[in-house]
Amino acid sequence: MRRLADRFRHLSESRLRGLISPDDPSDPGRSRADAGLELARALAALGDAPAGRKVPDLGVFAVGDQIAVTGLDLVAGLDGGRGRELPAASAAAPDTPAAAEAVLDEALRAVRELAALV
Repeated sequence: MRRLADRFRHLSESRLRGLISPDDPSDPGRSRADAGLELARALAALGDAPAGRKVPDLGVFAVGDQIAVTGLDLVAGLDGGRGRELPAASAAAPDTPAAAEAVLDEALRAVRELAALV
């Protein structure tokens, strides 16, 4: 997550605003910044974000920081560093290592998917 956040921090404005797949009709109009914000929101949802609240759009230059913060919050929550339970996504067994691993696997899959596109 850290590498992807750093990659976003170093992209120029034109790259951030540029479309990920301009020739792909299945992904029309999605910029790198949009995709990064979607990832930050997904990481927050997997973590301990309050229900009904989402990561705000603070502009293209904030996306790298938003990925970093939500990713670190998720890892800290899964690590038990804050004493919080896992999110509803793992409600079947919120206190088990297997549930934490499932949440982390989902987060890493999303990070890898976006890293391959950026």
